[in-house]
Amino acid sequence: MTELTREQVRGVFLDALASVAPELEPAAIEPDKPLRGQVDIDSFDFLNVIVRLHERLGVDIPESDYGEFATLNRAVDYLARRCRA
Repeated sequence: MTELTREQVRGVFLDALASVAPELEPAAIEPDKPLRGQVDIDSFDFLNVIVRLHERLGVDIPESDYGEFATLNRAVDYLARRCRA
């Protein structure tokens, strides 16, 4: 897979979120505020997001790294690093 830009990674992440929360307005997400308060998904939906990210980006995301998804910016930074690795 070619290296993705940060914006491309952000788009993939938002697409994965929207796939489990179709009512989501990506433009309304504040990048440095906790995602849990902004996106109404449960733990099963979150796991579906992780699966979709693995399918789209080809990265393994261990459970110990789930905390990296606290905010949009942290999630994108984490995924961008994993895509380069």
